Amino acid sequence: MTSNNSGRNRTLVPEAKEGLNRLKTEVASEVGLTNYENLDKGNLSSRQNGSVGGEMVKRMVESYEKGI
Repeated sequence: MTSNNSGRNRTLVPEAKEGLNRLKTEVASEVGLTNYENLDKGNLSSRQNGSVGGEMVKRMVESYEKGI
C-alpha cells in the first residue's frame, strides 16, 4: 500500500496563509530559532521543528477555546 500525501501541507483556507506564516515566525523566534523563514528546515532537528508546530497548534486551540 502506498501513501498518498497530496492533501498534506495544503492550506485549507488560503486567506489564512499569511497569518499562519506570521505565527510560525513568532513562535520560532520565541523558541530561539531566529530568521526561521529563511532557514533550511531540513537541517533542524525533529525536536526543533516539532516545537514550532506544537506551539502553533497549542495557541490555535487556545484561541478557539477563548472564542477569538
